[in-house]
Amino acid sequence: MKTIKRLFKGVGLVSVVSCAVLSTSGFAETTLKLAHAAPESDLQQDMSVFFKKEVEARTNGDVKVNIFPQGQLGNDEQMIQSTRFGLVDFSIVGLNNYSGLLPESAAFTLPFMFPDRQTAYKVLDGEVGQSVSKQMEAFDLKGLGYPENGYRNVTNSRGPIRTPADVKGLRMRVNNSKALNDMFNMLGANPAQIPVSELYTALETGVVDAQDHPIGVTLSFKFYEVQKFLSLTQHAYSPLAFTMNLKSFNKLSPANQSIITQVAQEAVEMQRKLSIEKEDSMIAQLEKDGMKVNRDVDGAAFQQAVKPVWDAFIKEHGDKMINDILAASK
Repeated sequence: MKTIKRLFKGVGLVSVVSCAVLSTSGFAETTLKLAHAAPESDLQQDMSVFFKKEVEARTNGDVKVNIFPQGQLGNDEQMIQSTRFGLVDFSIVGLNNYSGLLPESAAFTLPFMFPDRQTAYKVLDGEVGQSVSKQMEAFDLKGLGYPENGYRNVTNSRGPIRTPADVKGLRMRVNNSKALNDMFNMLGANPAQIPVSELYTALETGVVDAQDHPIGVTLSFKFYEVQKFLSLTQHAYSPLAFTMNLKSFNKLSPANQSIITQVAQEAVEMQRKLSIEKEDSMIAQLEKDGMKVNRDVDGAAFQQAVKPVWDAFIKEHGDKMINDILAASK
């Protein structure tokens, strides 16, 4: 009888120890949500998968990342708000969507601000870009880096865009960037703000007959099915912002915080590299899918035509951010 009692006491002790271990393990493991609006075929998903795998591997499973693509957790504005309030832990959203919180950040998306990608990377990764990331902390956001959508190009169902006059009369879908709205207004188009999740249908039904997005988005959202012409206007560089809820970041151990920031930097670099490497093949795929692509765009004429957009920005926000970007671009 004593032997049986000792046995049960031993089993009880093992159970308590086991529960304690499970409880500690459960407490140590953190599961975080990462959201973006692009389809799983997009480079944003490639970046997200890289980030998830590396974070989970380097934290030995202490931090797990679940990915929610294609706007499953809301549109861009909703994802920003959800990240601010901790309903989402990470989000990848176009930087233009932060202009409501950080008005001066709209300078990054002014037409023809960056002559090439390397200049954009230099500015975004340097002091100017980091100052914007720092300002995000006032809104409970931790800036982790600036992936890219790429350069914006015009697609439409009417004909090739070669000069500013070719834009006149287009029913043009635009995002919420005031600069781009002003630009297409100035060129004689009829801009309309439509969420990207609704854009395919709007193009298909003729609500709008044109839109501007980087090459990867035009391909991943299958706009080639409802647009005939792609003109490589490259009228604005389109950075993304990879952010994390600041409180979620601060709850992590210093070691895991370091892993998050390091892997985020590597993920951004990887995504940018893929964007450059794959652009030509993506254009070729769009041509194969039936789009007519023209490269003979009069860039100088477009730059001259949209100069008043910069003037309007300066009048509203001053010229400090523009001058900072231009100085950092040298």
